[in-house]
Amino acid sequence: MLKTRIAVLVSGSGTNLQALIDAQENGVLKSGEIALVVSNKPDVYAIERAKSYGILTEVADNKVCPTQHDFEEHLKVLFKQHDIELIVLAGFMKILSENFTRDYPKRIINVHPALIPSFSGKGFYGLRVHKAALEYGVKLTGATVHFVNEIPDGGEIILQKSVPVRKGDTPETLQKRVMEQAEWKILPKACEMVSKEIQKRRKTS
Repeated sequence: MLKTRIAVLVSGSGTNLQALIDAQENGVLKSGEIALVVSNKPDVYAIERAKSYGILTEVADNKVCPTQHDFEEHLKVLFKQHDIELIVLAGFMKILSENFTRDYPKRIINVHPALIPSFSGKGFYGLRVHKAALEYGVKLTGATVHFVNEIPDGGEIILQKSVPVRKGDTPETLQKRVMEQAEWKILPKACEMVSKEIQKRRKTS
């Protein structure tokens, strides 16, 4: 059966992208294949990671797409050109509008560095999430992979994994543990699950 064609959207160094590439290399991600990596910023290391594995890359920054509408329409054209069936947000720092997300129901997934609904929604991203978790004093945090809809971090949860908070943690040490013990584990698994489901839907449609 044809593999589900995946586009990964990135904004930074691409550590989550690397986890997906590794999963593809070692057979954890077998129902899907990374066909395209798109960055909203030029000169990020994620693009170099993708190129080193022979994955097609595109940059859709403000020079190419000055408005949100331009950006989303550009993405739609790219996804159509490359027959993309699943979109994965991996450290992607732009919020997608309802105008975009409604065109891809249950075909966009995101990894969030907390156990949704805790420390999620507008304004919760990157180190801010881990800082908030530490300030609140939680003993467990983790990561969540969820479907993306018009509400930031508001889509249906696919997978979650908890990670302990340790005495003396900083936002940086907690971020590292959440990435290594949760994000890099559940994002590839969720990607495989959804890729497999898309294959089934394709077969019956």
